[in-house]
Amino acid sequence: MKKDRKTIFNYLSEQVIGRFTGFMVGLWASRLISHFFTTRSIHNLWGLTARKTVVSKQTFGNLEWIASVVIGYIVFEIVLKIIKNKIGPWLLKSRFSVLRWIVEKGWREKIRSLRYK
Repeated sequence: MKKDRKTIFNYLSEQVIGRFTGFMVGLWASRLISHFFTTRSIHNLWGLTARKTVVSKQTFGNLEWIASVVIGYIVFEIVLKIIKNKIGPWLLKSRFSVLRWIVEKGWREKIRSLRYK
C-alpha cells in the first residue's frame, strides 16, 4: 500500500509540474502570436495603420489556440522527461541524506509528536 501511495504521488507531482509549465509556456505562445499578428480594431484604424499582419478575429483566435496547445504540449513532454531522467534520481539520492539530517537534529520526534496530537 505504501508503494502505491508513492507511485501515485510521484505520478501526480510529475503531471502537475509538467502541466503547469506547459500552461505557462502556452500562455507565452499566445502572447507571441499577438506580437506578430493583429485584428482590425479602433486602435489601428481597422487595419489601415497596422504594422503587423492583419487577420480576422476568428483566425487570430485559432492561431493563439493552436500555438498554445502545440508549444505547451511539447514543453510539457520535455519537462516530464527532464524530471524523470535528471531530477528523479537526484531526489532519491538526496532523500536519504535529508532524512539522516532530520534524525540527527532531533526533528523526527517533534514531527511525530505533532502528528499524534
